[in-house]
Amino acid sequence: MDNENTDKKLQSKNIKPTAMRELVLKVLTEEKTAISLPELESKFEKAEKTTLYRTLKTFEKHKLIHSIDDGSGTMRYALCSDSCVCDPEDLHVHFYCTKCKKTYCLNDIPVPTINLPVGFTLENVNMVVKGICSNCSKF
Repeated sequence: MDNENTDKKLQSKNIKPTAMRELVLKVLTEEKTAISLPELESKFEKAEKTTLYRTLKTFEKHKLIHSIDDGSGTMRYALCSDSCVCDPEDLHVHFYCTKCKKTYCLNDIPVPTINLPVGFTLENVNMVVKGICSNCSKF
């Protein structure tokens, strides 16, 4: 993703483009799996952890990314689809590979409908399926 497209994507979510935000978005775009803050840190030599964390939180607040608690003890982050507004109907299943420790967004598998009792309001669902991914199954 070039700078022009990166800036357009940020601006479409009402996020002011900065050099760090552009770089983080490029990394997230290139990743095939969800990424943790420590993994993101390792991709930058001189970036401060707090700057990266604030960038992720800004992206999450503006619904550019979503966070995943995959049970590994570390929050992971992945890009939302362009049409996502992070409503319950946009939620999808995540897959955590117990072998390589990577978390995949299964965008084509929606979280099943949950019928809550009267008076309860659904705000978020986190569904993680655990097993061995197709890459690790080859070995």
